[in-house]
Amino acid sequence: MPLSLLTPRPSFEENPKLAKAAHNLSTLISAIEQMSIPAIQKQKINEIVTGVNNFPGPDPELLKQLKSAQKGVITLLENDLKIAPKNHYQLQWLVLGMAAFGIPLGVVFGFALGNLAFMGIGLPIGMGVGIAVGSAKDKKVMEEGRQLDWLAK
Repeated sequence: MPLSLLTPRPSFEENPKLAKAAHNLSTLISAIEQMSIPAIQKQKINEIVTGVNNFPGPDPELLKQLKSAQKGVITLLENDLKIAPKNHYQLQWLVLGMAAFGIPLGVVFGFALGNLAFMGIGLPIGMGVGIAVGSAKDKKVMEEGRQLDWLAK
């Protein structure tokens, strides 16, 4: 079962944001076609793409639809098949590191130094921890052959 392709629209040429989102989704579909995935997941991806192709709304709503379709396809691959795009975990853990490690460390530094202006010191530390953990997870996925050769632009 082949994957459905994104139908080009005239508004893709007129709106650069729309063109970028459409390009990202199209290249994601192309990268998925190069991997062997089960027919059930292909059918789910085709349903998502068909929903975007049949979307009748205006350009701003279409942009939201394209981005949510991309996110939905990536989530489907990650949850069902444990496949992740390049740098997926690095970007995820960057945010988690800042929130889970950076803010608490910043509060500790702020109270330890007696000045909460030093709370911002924890954010880059958390960012570094998050990038390190995410890079390790990305490397593991690559070594196991579960990495999708796709990078969003």
